[in-house]
Amino acid sequence: MSDTIKNEEGEIRMARQILYLKIDANVEVHDEKVYLKDIAEMICSDQAVENRVKTLSLDHAVGKEPGRYVKSVMEIVTCIRKEFPDLEIHNLGEADFILTYEKKSQLSETLSWAKTVAVCILSFFGAGFSIMTFNNDVNITNLFGQIYELFTGQTSDGFTVLEISYSLGIGLGIILFFNHFAGKKLTQDPTPLEVQMRTYEDDVNQTVIEESRHKPKKEQAANRPFGK
Repeated sequence: MSDTIKNEEGEIRMARQILYLKIDANVEVHDEKVYLKDIAEMICSDQAVENRVKTLSLDHAVGKEPGRYVKSVMEIVTCIRKEFPDLEIHNLGEADFILTYEKKSQLSETLSWAKTVAVCILSFFGAGFSIMTFNNDVNITNLFGQIYELFTGQTSDGFTVLEISYSLGIGLGIILFFNHFAGKKLTQDPTPLEVQMRTYEDDVNQTVIEESRHKPKKEQAANRPFGK
């Protein structure tokens, strides 16, 4: 499993195989038995070694309950060392990471559509309520009436070009700001919602890892999901 190379003196020696690992901060798994291929991306000059490492299983990676389990790359290295003690391992990813154990969802298509419709309804009326309360707070109706009367000399009936332009502008502004319409992005940039969700996920991952470091060693060894 090792290559032979010749140095300047003509001596032949064995070149150590190198395995490169890359682990993301949060890895989702759906089975209690976790293989290294489920956790990390890996590359090795020896394809046979790489394939064998991918099939290794990490003992007690997660518990029986779904949850977040904080792990260290040292556990991965120890697992590989048992099978390949002479293999040189380089970690290019996270030193500490989270295994999120979730059982595969068996939701029916009807229930999935029902949840989607419910979220759409809540989002629509929630956004509408927020806009209406904002308009009431700043008294936008009287403001538009005063502006209309100032420029035209006539009393506004509440349905002028100002109200129409304002209503259309809100919708257009939301589309441009969120960079998303009819299932398509207007540009290749991530939407503000995607940015905020990614920031939230990063903060959650960091908090879970930091909290696990402050737990007693015995509690960490119990392999219980975070928060339990």
